[in-house]
Amino acid sequence: MTVRRSAAALATTAVLLGVAAPVAVAPVAVAAPSPSPSADLPAGLYGTTDPTYDGVWRQSLAFLAQKIEYVTPSTQAVDWLVGQQCDSGAFTSYRDASKPCDASTVMDTNATAVAVQALVEINQHREDANNGADWLKSVQNEDGGWGYNPGSPSDANSTSIVIGALARTGVPVNELTTKNGSTPYTALQSLAIACGEKDGGAFAYQPGKKGELTANMDATAASVLGLMGKGIASGTSNAVKDPSCTKGDDLSPEQTAQNGASFLADTLKKQPYLEQAPMPGAEESAPQPDFGNTADAVVALAASGHADKAKASVAWLQKNATGWAKQGGPAATGQLILAAHATGADARSFGGVDLVKQLNSMGPSPAATALPSPTPTGPQPSSGTDSDDGGLSLGWLIGVGLLAGTGIGFLLSMRRKKQQP
Repeated sequence: MTVRRSAAALATTAVLLGVAAPVAVAPVAVAAPSPSPSADLPAGLYGTTDPTYDGVWRQSLAFLAQKIEYVTPSTQAVDWLVGQQCDSGAFTSYRDASKPCDASTVMDTNATAVAVQALVEINQHREDANNGADWLKSVQNEDGGWGYNPGSPSDANSTSIVIGALARTGVPVNELTTKNGSTPYTALQSLAIACGEKDGGAFAYQPGKKGELTANMDATAASVLGLMGKGIASGTSNAVKDPSCTKGDDLSPEQTAQNGASFLADTLKKQPYLEQAPMPGAEESAPQPDFGNTADAVVALAASGHADKAKASVAWLQKNATGWAKQGGPAATGQLILAAHATGADARSFGGVDLVKQLNSMGPSPAATALPSPTPTGPQPSSGTDSDDGGLSLGWLIGVGLLAGTGIGFLLSMRRKKQQP
């Protein structure tokens, strides 16, 4: 997920040059070489590297991870994210907000979807989140899914993250039917490899040139969440199940999601981490661990009721991935926090690292931080809907009650200032 931005660079370049993007190749969710730090980073942005291809993405991932750990991002940081939105409701990967969006602005469905999820979860600027959801609905492909940019062929990752955004804004995803009767779930299920076949249960990123489906780990983890109608910041499902792969041509979205979870569980049973997919044209080399994709698989397993199948992977991430997260920046650190939260691990002591403190240090100082760290079985920080208490969810109220007396007035004051009509 983290370096989906590298694929965005290729896709965006293709759009600008008027050539076909390599649609059959899935982006790899691992840390790519970091761009050089920019001396002119805008105020409010998380991270210190060039934000051209991941500015909105890493900002939104930071907010999602902070929210589940009861951290309120600063007004400056939230304003920066909202300022990236175009009047249409769409977001780009990153833009100069001093200039209006125009016909040359390359809209990004992934950036829009993750920003919508972030705004819903922090319970701010809900009108802007709804505007983003409306734009996403307006660019749905005829097959029911979404591509990285409007009009590009549907892919599993883009479709899944858009589903999560629409679901979090209250849109009944199963009712988003195109003229030919397709829904977002139809698009995802068309990318599922049938049980009984090689890599049965897995998902392809996109069909190959001849319509063949090739298993892709990143697409599989994303599709499990998408077919369950869940967003990126998903906790543990209470319905614990044994993973299995169900055969049939008329499966429900839930059954197809469980097939994907079964494939992930079987793969991680062999070794506790996923491996990087080879890049097209790259020389063969020893397989390398894919930290980000492993974290995504952990979240998908937990969300589908198989957190127990992810325990070994979480232990592996604690031992091996903290250095990757620090180097990878806000999005990578956020991914580990999401994986820790989904499985009940302590993000404030993850492999000896306080991931929450690390993330907070990568951007403007948070407006407020509440303790203790939440757990998947404890109070959840957001229901995704505005409440009558001024935007404070039950989890936030509990967290506020545990703050030191001197901090209570400050926390409530800051939240009132940021409350949107």
